[in-house]
Amino acid sequence: MVNKITVVGAGNVGATAAQRIAEKELARTVVMVDVAEGIPQGKGLDQWQSAPIEGFDSRVIGTNGYDETEGSDIVVITAGIARKPGMSRDDLLNTNAGIVKSVSENIKKSSPNAIIIVVSNPLDVMAWVAKEISGFPKHRVIGMAGVLDTARYRAFLATALDVSVRDIQAMVLGGHGDTMVPLISYTTVSGIPITQLMDKATLDAIVDRTRNGGAEIVKHLKTGSAYYAPSSGAVQMVEAIVNDQKRILPCSAWLEGEYGMSGLFLGVPVKLGRNGIEKVLEVTLTADERAALEKSAQAVREPMGVVKL
Repeated sequence: MVNKITVVGAGNVGATAAQRIAEKELARTVVMVDVAEGIPQGKGLDQWQSAPIEGFDSRVIGTNGYDETEGSDIVVITAGIARKPGMSRDDLLNTNAGIVKSVSENIKKSSPNAIIIVVSNPLDVMAWVAKEISGFPKHRVIGMAGVLDTARYRAFLATALDVSVRDIQAMVLGGHGDTMVPLISYTTVSGIPITQLMDKATLDAIVDRTRNGGAEIVKHLKTGSAYYAPSSGAVQMVEAIVNDQKRILPCSAWLEGEYGMSGLFLGVPVKLGRNGIEKVLEVTLTADERAALEKSAQAVREPMGVVKL
């Protein structure tokens, strides 16, 4: 348990993340920040009132400013507008860049030693904005994407094979968008290569569904986007950091030569512990996977050139 974790954004993703963090007792105090007056206060109070029933002692508070967030150990940024039907993640670019810039400036002042986990979309570009504006070192700014994308991939595989999700090991790399790269060569079911259990056509269809996993949910919800699985992904990363678990998780990390790439955030396997990203793991990729990763990197670089910091 750490002293304080702040969640910026009290919408569906942020509020659900705050509740999960409190229920797991990952911090003594969980602070929810949002510009909408009354929303974080009301949701924070409601969550704290669930504590006697759920049996947690993490205090949840809501605020519209950053005074209460001072000295946070971890800050999860979920603030931003959500995707609407027909809207790509890149359509969100300029609006959310301005929001993340403002949030990062406040975090820099109030919690200069925090680890930042970015959830706002378009994810890899927003992680870059947070790093540039905060000036934090690369191991303390991390994007949440690969954990979510991998969870979707594993869920679809578990459904198709009618097996437990816990027995499926997989990893999705690359940018958080249509060009993400599920690594088929590293996908196993209790150590059995997925290619021995599933034909290529079925597997290809699941890979395609994974790439469009967020859009599929937006299409169903019509007026919002996913938040249960995204909040779970962020909290898994928070838990790995708080408890120094040394988890190997796919996260969006700032690259400086790894995989032959530099100067961008991209989903890669990392070791996540108390200091944030402790190591970027470089795994051997097939020729197709490497080509797909380079294509994904290009899809991240293009919007970076449009953002005005």
